[in-house]
Amino acid sequence: MKKISKLHKLAPGDKVAILSPSSGLPGIFPWVFEQGVERLHEIFNLVPVEYPTTRQMNSPLKDRARDILDAFSNKDIKAIFTSIGGEDQIRLLRYLDADIIRSNPKPFFGFSDNTHLHIYLWNLGMPSYYGGAIMTQFAMQQGMNDITIQSIKRALFETGCFDVDVSDTYNDIGLSWQDPNNLKKERIWEPNDGLYWDGKNNASGTLWGGCVESLTVQMSSGIYLPSDKDLENTILFIETAEDIPEPWVVQYLLYGFGERGWLEKFQGVLVGRPKAWEFDKQLNADEKKDYREQQRKIILDTVRLYNSSIPVVQNLDFGHTDPQIIIPMGNQAEINTSDKVVKFYY
Repeated sequence: MKKISKLHKLAPGDKVAILSPSSGLPGIFPWVFEQGVERLHEIFNLVPVEYPTTRQMNSPLKDRARDILDAFSNKDIKAIFTSIGGEDQIRLLRYLDADIIRSNPKPFFGFSDNTHLHIYLWNLGMPSYYGGAIMTQFAMQQGMNDITIQSIKRALFETGCFDVDVSDTYNDIGLSWQDPNNLKKERIWEPNDGLYWDGKNNASGTLWGGCVESLTVQMSSGIYLPSDKDLENTILFIETAEDIPEPWVVQYLLYGFGERGWLEKFQGVLVGRPKAWEFDKQLNADEKKDYREQQRKIILDTVRLYNSSIPVVQNLDFGHTDPQIIIPMGNQAEINTSDKVVKFYY
């Protein structure tokens, strides 16, 4: 079982870094980025500090890695927030200095392509927070979601065990960032199905996982994967990105986990609600429903090929849809199938 350290909690007025380890979209859509940064300050009373590559598209990997190391080594910086995801983050990990990061543990927030940094930190024995990007959750049009605010505050300021919230509504239909006026509009919210449970066993363990597409790249390279021993007594969490992958993509990832023996080591599986609408894939309500049903079925069927007893809970509020809860990766989680409750330790 992997030994994971504890992180400090923040206080109002603390300085936090804003980085773009993947994509420099803040430079293309500054009105979106700046709204998110403003809310970080106004709602959470933190002082944001931008780094040189935060607004630079296609900045060199070494420069992005330098910003990450500078943010970790700076004693005045108490946490790190990412602006957005991307697609090439795994390529910058080679430029990081593990000793610098290990010697300066601090909370790290982000999701999607930032899965690679989460896994890197987890391998160093450092927990991190999966979720909460500046340009998505913080800059949500018209206002941040209450569940998201509460979850971020737990990660930043609170300690303890909390029931995972389940929203009555959800959103995955976006508003274009091209038009600054959209920041004042509200997205379309639809009724949420709630959680889908399978399995009778209860479970507890250390959270490990991330975005399916990023985990697939991790599996392909094999360079940064944890050891089999480290995954003892862990709970897997996964979610798919905005590209709305075919269900077989998730199945192939789970095949890889199963053939490695990992699905026998995981104590449970948590699955975020899949995004089923994108600007270039504008599925209607029935098509979205069908897509989610197909993904749920293929995940459950594949897990059950390798493990017949662990609990599998799907449609949680994390990942690429909103509202979004923050996953405390590296911290403990509990799955109570009798009471139909999931708990996270922050």
